[in-house]
Amino acid sequence: MAVVLITGANRGIGLALVKAYAGRRDKVIACIRATSDRFELDEAVKAQPKWIEVIEMDVADAAEIGRARRRLEAEPIDVLINNAGIGGPERQSATDMDFDGLIETLNVNTIAPLRVATAFLPNVKAAKGKIITLSSQMGQVQSASSDSLAYRVSKQAVNKLMRGLATELKPLGIPVLIVHPGWVKTDMGGEGAQLTPEDSAAQLQKLIDKLDIASTGKFLAWNGKELAW
Repeated sequence: MAVVLITGANRGIGLALVKAYAGRRDKVIACIRATSDRFELDEAVKAQPKWIEVIEMDVADAAEIGRARRRLEAEPIDVLINNAGIGGPERQSATDMDFDGLIETLNVNTIAPLRVATAFLPNVKAAKGKIITLSSQMGQVQSASSDSLAYRVSKQAVNKLMRGLATELKPLGIPVLIVHPGWVKTDMGGEGAQLTPEDSAAQLQKLIDKLDIASTGKFLAWNGKELAW
């Protein structure tokens, strides 16, 4: 049995990952904001009460991360999954940017994953575990697209932070993976997307299971394809 911490666990890919891990009898620590719609997550808990623990933790709030860390101080974490994220403000082109929205997007999508990873690093070290961050191919530097620019910048920046984290944790034997989960039918991805959350979660789970220190710091798609930065 592994212990898996998942942020943004109340819907979409996060919820699908909760169900996938609990379904194979791994203990899941499902982290959500206090204000999140949690009906589907609560239904999952009812179905698997032994395997899912829900903790309120807003990843954009350093104090809440600290409280959650103290609550879980003695809990080794085998897999830490940074899944929580936002799509950014309505106005996010270079010539019409909602700057407050840009800051919020960077806080949630870029800074929060590093805050969470470093806060729970003692737990991951105790289990000799792994750290995974869900990013996006929209953060690739080679793309010249300017739509959803705040989102793109936040993902490009988190990729760099996680590569740095991978470099620093490699001597400790802790692998770090950056993953594009695919175009998924979520509130962010829309109904026209190619994958269901369950499809994406199943493939991500396989990737995470295979992750070792030899592949640390890579940027992979959900299907295992290595992506250009």
